[in-house]
Amino acid sequence: MKLIVWLWNPWKDYAKTRHNVGFLFLDWLIEEEDFVEFKDDEKFKWSTSVWFFKWEKVMLLKPLTFMNLSWESIRKLVDFYKIELEDMIVVYDDISMDFWKIRFRDEWSAWWHNWVKSINSHFWEKWKRIKVWVWFNDKYDVSDWVLSKFKKEELHELEKKTFSKAFDLLLEKI
Repeated sequence: MKLIVWLWNPWKDYAKTRHNVGFLFLDWLIEEEDFVEFKDDEKFKWSTSVWFFKWEKVMLLKPLTFMNLSWESIRKLVDFYKIELEDMIVVYDDISMDFWKIRFRDEWSAWWHNWVKSINSHFWEKWKRIKVWVWFNDKYDVSDWVLSKFKKEELHELEKKTFSKAFDLLLEKI
């Protein structure tokens, strides 16, 4: 089984913010690629959907915690289903990349991302990652910028240019 995790902050205040680009990607998958709706499980602090690709079960996971605590949901699911860390891909935002860019890495240090640091402390950097641009406008404080909402034009470009590339990359790496 493969595990794909999108990191996000699950409350409505954070909808359509740059930090929640992974959640926006999930919405796009459900709408454009006919993925099954997610089911919440408050006990385990996750929302999951199951998908099959190349005859293999793929579990899609949205942790129901703040980003910096995402490792709790991931750890529970990895342990429960006995998923190898090499079979886990995490999709998240990155302010260091240009507009519309995506990047795949087998391993990568946390650098500035606090929740990546928290995941690495529990998973030893052995998980794969897809980073999606959210660019950084240095006129803002970093946390204000990543928690700001995308402009309508940016959302359109994100869906048009980035999400289809990210999905193709995901299929290639599963």
